[in-house]
Amino acid sequence: MPQTSIIKTWAMQVRAPFLLLAVLLVAIGGAVAWHDGIFHLGRFLLCLIGIVSAHASVNLFNEVSDFKTGIDRNTRRTPFSGGSGNLPSGATSHRSVLTAAILTLALSAVIGLYLTIAAGWLVALFAVIGGVTIVVYTPLLAKWGIGEAAAGLSLGSLVVAGTYYAMIGTLTPRVLLLSVPPGILTALLLLLNEYPDVAADREGGRRHLVIRLGYRGASMVYAVSLALSYVILIAGVAARLFPLPALLACLTIPLSIIVSRDAFRSGEDFKYLIPMLGKNVMIVLGTDLLLALGYLV
Repeated sequence: MPQTSIIKTWAMQVRAPFLLLAVLLVAIGGAVAWHDGIFHLGRFLLCLIGIVSAHASVNLFNEVSDFKTGIDRNTRRTPFSGGSGNLPSGATSHRSVLTAAILTLALSAVIGLYLTIAAGWLVALFAVIGGVTIVVYTPLLAKWGIGEAAAGLSLGSLVVAGTYYAMIGTLTPRVLLLSVPPGILTALLLLLNEYPDVAADREGGRRHLVIRLGYRGASMVYAVSLALSYVILIAGVAARLFPLPALLACLTIPLSIIVSRDAFRSGEDFKYLIPMLGKNVMIVLGTDLLLALGYLV
């Protein structure tokens, strides 16, 4: 196989475009530390490598599990959900993907150990929570109906707070509050991406929120949680916990209203589903980016 084809195949395998979420979450934590007057470039880059590697690892473990359970063969693949399709097509092997999942997780663990020594014990706690979530997400959390919340915590709030802690060596209630909206957004990204896969996921043994609550119930959770993320940002600025430019993140509110409306009427209708998923990605990534920029102004 030509080298360019190998790179393209593995970029698809790790779901490379979605790794931008990890980059932006680290950027928020780094931007807040910069705003507070302390920034370590080396630690920031290690956080970036470690979190991107962890995100790649959970994607790889998820692909292995979906292949073993048969979900991959039944799902309706979209640009935003349904996996890469590499394992069912034979472009990659079960063994190679599992090995890559373990190696990327190990790389994150090594970086987490170094940052624990350099910054403090909380890094180890966050790393353990993240690592456990990666390993048990598909076999357990996605079947217990808490996968979305776990993803929001480990690949959302803890990334923002952990990056800040790695920079400064301490945490404040203000930073913990600021980490909540990005965590909510990560959970909601996963929630809507589950809409196309309900039938395949149910057959494969998953019991995530869309299966448990139905499309209407899940849409209600989406709309209320999304509104809550903006309320926290606005209230934080009003209480002078966050700087005024943090309100830049609220520029995505109009698009959020549109997607919240579409979530109620989409269900399995691909006429609404695919555009809705694309707009949801724009909301999540755009809000995270604007929040980071707000702290850099």
